Amino acid sequence: MPFYTRTGDSGQTDLLGERVTKDDPRIDLIGTLDETTSAIGLGRAHAQAAATNDVLIAVQRDLYTLMAELAFTQSIAQQKWHITQAEVDRIERETDTFEAAVNLPPHFILPGDSVAGAALDVARTVARRAERQAVALNAPDHVVSVPALAYLNRLSSLLFIVARAEDAAAGVTPLAAKGSSTSRGV
Repeated sequence: MPFYTRTGDSGQTDLLGERVTKDDPRIDLIGTLDETTSAIGLGRAHAQAAATNDVLIAVQRDLYTLMAELAFTQSIAQQKWHITQAEVDRIERETDTFEAAVNLPPHFILPGDSVAGAALDVARTVARRAERQAVALNAPDHVVSVPALAYLNRLSSLLFIVARAEDAAAGVTPLAAKGSSTSRGV
């Protein structure tokens, strides 16, 4: 049996409970969450800080749970795959732990001073896009749960602080967003 199915050749795909077009807002959000977890994986592959790996693996698994939650239509009342307040609380604690260990600069920064930090900054921006898409999708016919919205809101903060921990582990200080273009001999 081939890996490809050919069932999407007409521009449609399956949600769990109905067939939809590939430009359906739920499919778009699921795709953005997939992009987020892939960017997190790139950051994790380059990570140097000891605490980073486990935190990011848990987030990637949470995002798969959220993708599953979104893949079920409203007509299927599944109970297993949901982001809960427990996941929101966990990433808040993890953010607080990283924040206590990282000396944040008092200004906006330019991403790109370490490979892992830069990858996690890309993941952060994709996560923020996912949050915007989830807010736009959240309507009576496509409900996004309150914990899922809160999780996505907290995720960008966690990814920012973990990126700064990775910069610190790489021995670099992020460049200020404002300043001379000659700061590093550019």
